[in-house]
Amino acid sequence: MTLKSHWWSDLTTADFAALDLSQVVAVFPVGATEQHGPHLPVRVDAEICDRLIRAAVERMDPDFPALVLPLSAVGKSDEHLAYPGTLTIPGPLLAEYWFEIARSVRRAGCRRILFVNSHGGQPQVMEMVCRRLRIELGMLAVSSTWSRFTPMNDLFSDHELNHGIHGGEVETSVMLHLRPDLVGMDQAGDFVPLSVALEQIGGMLTPEGAVGFGWQAQDLHPSGAAGNAAAADAERGAAVFDRAVGRLLTLIGEVSAFPLETFNTAPDHALPQDRA
Repeated sequence: MTLKSHWWSDLTTADFAALDLSQVVAVFPVGATEQHGPHLPVRVDAEICDRLIRAAVERMDPDFPALVLPLSAVGKSDEHLAYPGTLTIPGPLLAEYWFEIARSVRRAGCRRILFVNSHGGQPQVMEMVCRRLRIELGMLAVSSTWSRFTPMNDLFSDHELNHGIHGGEVETSVMLHLRPDLVGMDQAGDFVPLSVALEQIGGMLTPEGAVGFGWQAQDLHPSGAAGNAAAADAERGAAVFDRAVGRLLTLIGEVSAFPLETFNTAPDHALPQDRA
């Protein structure tokens, strides 16, 4: 099957009516518009997500089984409400919005949807929506976050990967690669978050991880950032971004190839003696 475009919005209703979408993956980019410290614009998550998807589309052959939905550029960002410029949607409302987008995808004849997320504050929303899509619509709904599926421990230290969770070395490096005009490195610092002090104590309590507590950005650092942004550079940003694009294409391929008949198996409630 050859697609005239990999952008969902480019197709006509006649195109959709004629397409066999059984193997096609609807790719749904979901980001956020929120503060990222004093050195980065509020568009960081939306920008990274958008550029990641666009770079992936540029590498797709016409027969690659993917249609990209419009970017959801505002997400659940209530942990950043203390900082002006942050836009946010309540979690339940965002979940309903995403579900209804996916319902429309299913109505078009597509049963596969991949959420590609760039904001650390909303994976739980994605997971709940994906479970609901499986239960109510029989869809293969996959949740993913670019920074989680992209290997980068050879580019950034374990310390930074564990603690630099917002506007730190990784995100600043990627933005230096994508939009250096929007990065104020003169305002970038080593924003050491609360999680470092908690780790040094040696207890179980952490903001995120196996054990986590509800926090707002100012609880981790007054700047609203967490991580060593001052150590960022565009070269590593380009390297990790290129890896993310490759990993995304691989993931889309796997979602397309997943056998949906796996979902057609009803549970067997028969007792062992009834099976004899």
